[in-house]
Order: sequence, then structure tokens, then C-alpha cells
Amino acid sequence: MVITRALMEGEVDDDGRAKRTGNSLTATTHIITVVIGAGVLALAYAMAQLGWIAGIATMIAFAVISTFTYNLVADCYRFPDPITGKRNYTYMQAVKAYLGGTMYVFCGLVQYTKLAGITVGYTITSATSLVAIKKAICFHKEGHQAYCKFSNNPFMIGFGTLQIFLSQIPNFHELTWLSTIAAITSFGYAFIASGLSLSVVISGKGQPTSITGTRIGPELSAEDKVWRVFSSLGNIALAANYSTVIYDIMDTLKSDPPENKQMKKANVMGVTAMTILFLLCSGFGYAAFGDHTPGNILTGFYEPFWLVALGNTFVVIHMIGAYQVMAQPFYRIVEMGANMVWPESDFINKEYPTKLGKIRFNFNLFRLIWRTIFVILSTILAMAMPFFNEILSLLGAIGFWPLVVFFPIQMHIRQRQVKKRTLKWCMLQLLSFMCFIVTVTAVVGSVHGISQDLHKYKVFTYRQ
Repeated sequence: MVITRALMEGEVDDDGRAKRTGNSLTATTHIITVVIGAGVLALAYAMAQLGWIAGIATMIAFAVISTFTYNLVADCYRFPDPITGKRNYTYMQAVKAYLGGTMYVFCGLVQYTKLAGITVGYTITSATSLVAIKKAICFHKEGHQAYCKFSNNPFMIGFGTLQIFLSQIPNFHELTWLSTIAAITSFGYAFIASGLSLSVVISGKGQPTSITGTRIGPELSAEDKVWRVFSSLGNIALAANYSTVIYDIMDTLKSDPPENKQMKKANVMGVTAMTILFLLCSGFGYAAFGDHTPGNILTGFYEPFWLVALGNTFVVIHMIGAYQVMAQPFYRIVEMGANMVWPESDFINKEYPTKLGKIRFNFNLFRLIWRTIFVILSTILAMAMPFFNEILSLLGAIGFWPLVVFFPIQMHIRQRQVKKRTLKWCMLQLLSFMCFIVTVTAVVGSVHGISQDLHKYKVFTYRQ
């Protein structure tokens, strides 16, 4: 009765939750905030491998495909009708509603494997940026001819130790301030990297570029060129992916006009803005460094050292918050599973009220032990494979086809009851198959790159 009265008075939405007030503009802002992340720093390297024609064409192609499939996802926010149906609050919930339990499990495996893997990538990214700060200071003091190479390991251990403490807070909403700062800093380092690259080009110190990318020669064989191209596809796929949070964004939209229509506008505006920024970052970076474009564009600059240090500091701050944003859903699903299996266990379920400064939270033994073990394992993996581009490429490849293409197309077919072997069905399946091939090649290229690096460097002794 209370919900019905509140619904009549306009205080809550049709599902009994607080009235949503978001619109296309706020959704666009969320999209841009999510996609401006560590993946942006690898785009100049991807452009260098692909060249001007293939690089620009690939980014535009990913943008067009993403806009199309994310619009399909928007129509599946409600089930069975896209306007009047029941809300799906998560991507997995939508997959279960439209495609059943088997696909629900498959979606969960892909989504949470990617979330867990991203924590490894973020640990590598933070250490890479911390080393870059130390190198910039070293070169500034000792000169550019000085030996300024440092191990990533101490920085990874420090980052992991900090994440152990942050991971004990069960509800990341209590750290909203950190998430907000992380989002702001992501724009900071993206613009600093672009600005530094542009200054090199304007000063006339830019390196030669090519419409086909890095040149084959004594330093690069034709085979290695192909592998780099494959890996670069994964870098672009990771940067353009916001599938894991699209329903979180939709769940902020008001009901009038319908959520799917608002989200479609947001998808177009968000992906357009994202693509423009990606092309600027990658284009300026490639024009500045040419064939020697670094995997992380910020690590290629040493002067002005204070601005380089500031940009890399922004990266680290962003990684601290982003790590928890990605890890918390993974923690939650594991702890929910443990609760279902052992509902009577005090070790798993008993909470102890705790206060840390002004922050109040519940302390739990299972959460303390398992989350600590997870952070330690992710840190060890990062120390063993501290290869920025290859890890990010692998993560992008893993999530692109299933989450961005396959599930949206299959849900659309089921929702609209598209008949098999019709023209529309064949075209949708062809798009899915082509993107599957892209994903496979990106995975193979990333794994090959990691394998080559492991042969080139001793495990746990990598220096940059």
C-alpha cells in the first residue's frame, strides 16, 4: 500500500525504487567517464602498428559496431517489452531473461573473468606510471644519457598493499569521493598525453609515420608485424568497451521518455565523443613518436618533467579507484556464492561492526582472508607479466565479442523473434562471426606477445 501510494504521488518508479532522474546527457557523461581509462594510453601504439588508414578505419568500425550493438542492449533493459516490460538491473540478468540459464552462466564467466583480469592490468598500469615518474625525475637530474631503469616490483607491491586495505571495505559506495576523483583524473592524463604529443608535432620534432604503420626491417620482421597488428585490435577493443556498466547507467534514467530511447541517444553521443578523443590521442601520439611509439604513451615523455609526473600521478590515482570499481562486483559474486553454500557458517557470514577514522563498516573474517589472497595473487601475476600492452589487449579481446556483439545480437533475435535463415538473421550472424574472428586474432596476438616477452625478460626481474 505504501509503495502504491508513493507510486501514485510520483515518489518512486514502477519497480518501487526511488524515482530515477537521469537523462541522455547524464548517461552520455557516464559513458565518457567509463571509457576514458588506461586503454586510452595504448591507442597511439595501436595506431602505430596499424598505420593511418587501417588505424582510423578500425577505430571508426569499432565505434559503429559498438553503437549498433549497444542500442540492441538498450532495447533489452526491459523484458519482454522494451518499454513496458520488467527491468533488468544487470547485464547477466538480461541475458538470463532472454537467453536462459546456460547463457547466463557463460555471460557470468566471461564478465567476471574480465573483471578479475582487469585488476592485474590496473596493477601493471599503476607500476608503469610510478616508474615513469621516477625516470622523468632521474633524467631531469642526471641528464638523458643517464642509466635510469627501475624495477616495477616495489611499486606493484606498494599498490597491492594499498588495495588490500581498500578491499576490506564491503561497500564501495562509501568511497564515492575516491571514485569521483578517479574519473576526473582519467580526463587529466588523457589530455596531458594528447597535449604533450601535439607539442612535439608543432615543434617539428615529430617522427616519420606511414599509412601502413611500423615499417618492416632489421628491427621488425613481417611475422612480428602481423602479431602486433593482432594485439592492437585488442587494445582498441578494450578502450571502446563499456558493456559491463551499461545497465548500471540505464538504471539511472527516468522512465519518460522510455529508457531505451534515451540510452540510444546517449550511445550515439557517447561513442562519437569517445571516438573523436581516441583518434586525437592515437593520432597525436603516433605523429610524435612514429615507429617508436611506446605502449603507454605517457612513458615516452620526460620533459617538462613536472607535467609528465603530474600526468602519471593522475594515472595512479585513477587506478587506485578503478581497481575497486572493477574488483567489488567480483568480490560480491564470490561472497554471495559462499553464503549460499554455507549459510550457517559464522566464519563466512558473521559481521563485526568496525570504525576506521570516520568510515564505519562491517568486518568479516572470510572477506578479510579471501580478498587479501585475491589481491596478493593478482599482484604476483602482475609482477610475473608486467607487459602493459599485451595484458590490456588480452583483456579487451576476451570481453569484446561475447559482451559487445554476441549477447546483444542473440537477445535481439530472441526479443524480436527474428526467424532463422532470413536476410536479417543472416546479416546479424555474419556480423557476430566477423567480430568473433577479430576477437580470436586479438587473443592469439596478445598471448603470442606475452609469450615473447616472457622469453625476452626473466620473470619478476623486469625493468623499464
